Amino acid sequence: QVQLVESGGGLVQPGGSLRLSCSTSGFTFRSYTMRWYRQTPGAEREFVASITSTGGWSNYADSVKGRFTISRDNAKNTVYLQMNSLKPEDTAVYSCNVLIPVSGTHWGQGTQVTVSS
Repeated sequence: QVQLVESGGGLVQPGGSLRLSCSTSGFTFRSYTMRWYRQTPGAEREFVASITSTGGWSNYADSVKGRFTISRDNAKNTVYLQMNSLKPEDTAVYSCNVLIPVSGTHWGQGTQVTVSS
């Protein structure tokens, strides 16, 4: 059973930093690209960042480029999202995602990030 569990969200002031984690189980983590998305109420889910299976290549939404860094630890089956220089518009529920061809797309429950003074 594929499981994705996000953690690390919270309330932070503008300009601050947070590090999100997504711990996984139930699949061969080191074989798959991992992604982070975010969603605010009433809006569609927005792509944030992705990282390939070996961590050799990553991709970012323009809105977070230069501020967010995605990384992974294949020994710990965990993907991370380091978020720096946070802005109020970064406020959202952040979720990790994996697409496994045999079983489909899997999501975690999400973690709330609130950027406010």
